[in-house]
Amino acid sequence: MVKAEDWRDILLVDGYNMIGAWGELKQLSQANLEEARDQLLDMLADYQAYSGRRVVVIFDAYRVPGLGVSYKQREIQVYFTKEKETADECIERLVRELRHRRRQIYVATSDLIEQHVIFAQGALRISARELKLVIAQAKREVESQIKERAQKPLKRNPLEDKLSLDVLLKLERMRRGNQEDSK
Repeated sequence: MVKAEDWRDILLVDGYNMIGAWGELKQLSQANLEEARDQLLDMLADYQAYSGRRVVVIFDAYRVPGLGVSYKQREIQVYFTKEKETADECIERLVRELRHRRRQIYVATSDLIEQHVIFAQGALRISARELKLVIAQAKREVESQIKERAQKPLKRNPLEDKLSLDVLLKLERMRRGNQEDSK
């Protein structure tokens, strides 16, 4: 269950809508749907870590008998809807439940009717294409930051930056065994 009080901004994602709209995942889903879901969840987990937005992914299990399932995978909350509940209905319910005056809810779907419904409830929409672009940009920025940090020389002792020169000299003398100079 999503704990609404823990997060300021929340991104609700129609999982199968993203898989169907993203070429590489669509192709993968034809051979292995579970692998396509896992790849989507991996990308969204990385995006959640980067953006600070809580990501919740909803998969439609409309024709699957049962009460629905909710679990966490890589810190992403995953919902499989209950029998006779569509992903759109679940998303609309979550928008109502999670709405708060200091929280922005985003819904990622390319379903035009769903976009209008959630917009009327106060959520903002992100198309599948837009979400893919945002995730790709976030990935590039993370890779750039990693590359930048790798190029910086490692500091032998970060404490050196925090101490004054006279204290550093005294410590160096102590290290070398000149105890009388350190007094």
